[in-house]
Amino acid sequence: MNKNRPVNLNLGAFKWPVTAISSILHRVSGVLLFLSIPFCLWALQKSLTAGGFVEVSSIMSGLLAKLITWAILSMLVYHIIAGVRHLFMDAGIGESLESGKLGSKIVLVLGIICAISLGVWIW
Repeated sequence: MNKNRPVNLNLGAFKWPVTAISSILHRVSGVLLFLSIPFCLWALQKSLTAGGFVEVSSIMSGLLAKLITWAILSMLVYHIIAGVRHLFMDAGIGESLESGKLGSKIVLVLGIICAISLGVWIW
């Protein structure tokens, strides 16, 4: 038997750098925002009809709908904040390792603050 075979890696045991966490969350939020487009378009289309606005309003007053709305808005805000960070990096600002770590921490903290603020606003 060959003992040099790869083993199953436990990804939870790795210490992820803050820059990796920020980057992965940015990508995940983009994919989830893309997948949420049908829900948002359905709600918009339904609310533009005569009786549809009242129906959408009653649906959106439920706990699950508020949770989905909060998740979509939180992902949108985080994706925008991380995108602005990437725009700064494209302009040459914050490209060093230290400033990259600081920028990632700032993005995460602002994302958490905005998510909490959106939760307060929705509920």
